[in-house]
Amino acid sequence: MQLFPKPPWHGLPVFSIAAAVALVWLANACVAADTQEPRVLFKNRFNGPDSMRGWSGTGVVQRTGDGTEALVIENTTNSPGRTISRSFNIEDLRGRIVRASARLKASGVSSKPNSWNGIKFMLVLEGTSGKSYPQAPVGFGTFDWRQIGFRTRIPDDVTNIVLVLGLEQVAGKVWFSEVSLVAAPERTGEALAEKRGSPFKGHSLSRLRGAMVSPSIDPESLRILGHDWNANVIRFQLTRLGKPGSAVAVEQYDEWLEGELKKLDFLLPLCQRLGVYVVVDLHSPPGGTVISGGYVAADGGFFSDKTCQTKFVEVWQKIAARYRDRPAIWGYDLVNEPVESEIGTGCVDWQELAEKAAAAIREIDKGRTIIVEPALWGGPEGLDTFEPLHTSNVVYSVHMYLPHAFTHQGVYSAGTEYRYPGNISGVYWDKAKLEQALRPVVNFQKRYGVQIYIGEFSAIRWAPDNSAERYLGDLIAIFEDRGWDWSYHAFREWSGWSVEHSSNRNETERSPTPTARQKILQSWLKKNEKPEWGDPNR
Repeated sequence: MQLFPKPPWHGLPVFSIAAAVALVWLANACVAADTQEPRVLFKNRFNGPDSMRGWSGTGVVQRTGDGTEALVIENTTNSPGRTISRSFNIEDLRGRIVRASARLKASGVSSKPNSWNGIKFMLVLEGTSGKSYPQAPVGFGTFDWRQIGFRTRIPDDVTNIVLVLGLEQVAGKVWFSEVSLVAAPERTGEALAEKRGSPFKGHSLSRLRGAMVSPSIDPESLRILGHDWNANVIRFQLTRLGKPGSAVAVEQYDEWLEGELKKLDFLLPLCQRLGVYVVVDLHSPPGGTVISGGYVAADGGFFSDKTCQTKFVEVWQKIAARYRDRPAIWGYDLVNEPVESEIGTGCVDWQELAEKAAAAIREIDKGRTIIVEPALWGGPEGLDTFEPLHTSNVVYSVHMYLPHAFTHQGVYSAGTEYRYPGNISGVYWDKAKLEQALRPVVNFQKRYGVQIYIGEFSAIRWAPDNSAERYLGDLIAIFEDRGWDWSYHAFREWSGWSVEHSSNRNETERSPTPTARQKILQSWLKKNEKPEWGDPNR
């Protein structure tokens, strides 16, 4: 989370993007992986007339001006469009993650009437529970060859899988080449448990419970959180602000980062005395785009500029070397809420970039906890299409703000007031619905036998009728039932999320008496144990 509110689109479903066709699996895969290899389901370069065998619809293979043979699909009117498709054998694919990738270029493609129209590189997944349509987000207009892709998990009840290429409800011309579908290795919690035993947590305590803090938190506030409230973990954000629409220049990154790390250096001795673990949260990666509130998100150049991705790996090597001998550092949160869009030439998707950063850390620090969030803003649904990293000592993290219309009401503008539990944007939300929203996290934990850390969760303090109190109470109860570590967002950062402020939006000072939300948080923090390296006389 940021010092300021999240952008309005935070938490909305965004299709995750796959990397290039070539899959890089690290040598000597560690205890987190089994020996099964990726399975190539389909690969077609469209180089020759035989490459159209098995497809239905209208398309032609032609040689382009640069000498590349490719599938060409042209539509002269916006409606209805022109596509080709083919079906695939579903044998052994249920429950598997499939990564789809292709190269394409376009000429004169008109703007799409709806977000789901336009250039189509899509799977149609039909099952007994209905259909889903995972696809790559692609722009319009005229552009040269680019890599596109997405990843999706095949439903357990799938009965038919169809790949669709072409143009839908738009005019223009598009070329496809190097289309591929690859199923990731199938790994199960049972298989991993045999190799690793109980899930790696990175600590010996029954639970980590704490809060995210401002990078400018003062020692007295940290003492209150760690001693008076008894928190045993903080999530320390390395966050940068800027002008909306701008990007974080790589040339200026080292100077900025050094300044932020010095803030952490100053607080670490106090954290150690207080028995408080620290999560180093890279909130603002190289090339991230500045969005709402001046907050730098992990999108934009972070996925379109190879220089930024190279710098990102170097940054983690630098941080790992700096803190490898500091016991108060619990883990490295690789990046806050990654947001994939189109992957630039020479760049990789978040899955592969996280692998590279993790491998770079392991060259320096063999045992430190690595914390990784999925794409889709780090939301629970992102774990549906994420795979465990091929390294040891990894904890998987999500952020929980669902339903967004409730947790962020009134943050950006006045609107409908929502109460919890209750009908929120046409859906009834209660504890059972929260559990349903967290089902992808539960499934991921069971499937791979890993530990879960809820890095952020919150509800805006002015939610009517003490709704935030009930929402937080239900969420924390769910986390505790599942054995998940957690950190509340946030302690003495932006007042909108503060449990020390009343539910009256107009009251800008901390309440002289504990609020109901504060009492809930403190009641759980009181249960905390402290690590053995803490100072009992703190």
